[in-house]
Amino acid sequence: MKQPHLLCEEKDIAPYVLLPGDPARVLRAAAQLDNWREVAFNREFRTVTGVYMGVPVSVVSTGIGGASAAIAVEELIACGAKVLIRIGSAGAVQKEVQLGDLIIAQGALREDGASAMYVDRGYPAVADPELVMKLTSICSEHEFAYHSGIVRSHDSFYIDEEAEIMARWNKKGVLGSDMETAALFTVARLRGARAASILNNVVLYQADVKEGISDYVEEAAAVAEGERRQIFAALEAFKELHQ
Repeated sequence: MKQPHLLCEEKDIAPYVLLPGDPARVLRAAAQLDNWREVAFNREFRTVTGVYMGVPVSVVSTGIGGASAAIAVEELIACGAKVLIRIGSAGAVQKEVQLGDLIIAQGALREDGASAMYVDRGYPAVADPELVMKLTSICSEHEFAYHSGIVRSHDSFYIDEEAEIMARWNKKGVLGSDMETAALFTVARLRGARAASILNNVVLYQADVKEGISDYVEEAAAVAEGERRQIFAALEAFKELHQ
């Protein structure tokens, strides 16, 4: 049955799925696949399917926020997706996390609204441990700058208390903030799928989120390289798992 938002059905979706937020990143990830084709593009949801080193892979954008991500994850699982890895952006919550550094989420603070609609907030949003181990091993092997630990998923950049909230979680060792990881982990766990999240840091701690990275060539290059690395690490994790 064709899904109402992704406009995909079971024959369109591979068991292994990359989940960027940005539809434009779908094409940059697809460039690493063989024989890929665009399946659908509806609203924020762009879907392509191809092959990486013999492994069938789909790439699907989730848009911004947990509500949109949860829709994508539900419909992907309904189409047969088994393993999902988010390749998204994050803002640092620790000063040592530099632009282009990768953050491998072991778990996520559930400050989003979407995951709360599924289950009480005491239910943990945690990654599949084997996927975390594979991503960590791949990043170590290739000497990628990475951090592994807890991230924070939230619903808005522009609330009045954002600086205070970030300072609080800085003291608790949270590595970065995004908007989708908690929803992904929660929905995947409840639906029996496996999930991970590897995030590319695009905003330094205490920097203005509206500014993001500056126009300096070095900083833009660092973020672009971080994206390339997160895509590579996620695809390699699929390959290892498939073997």
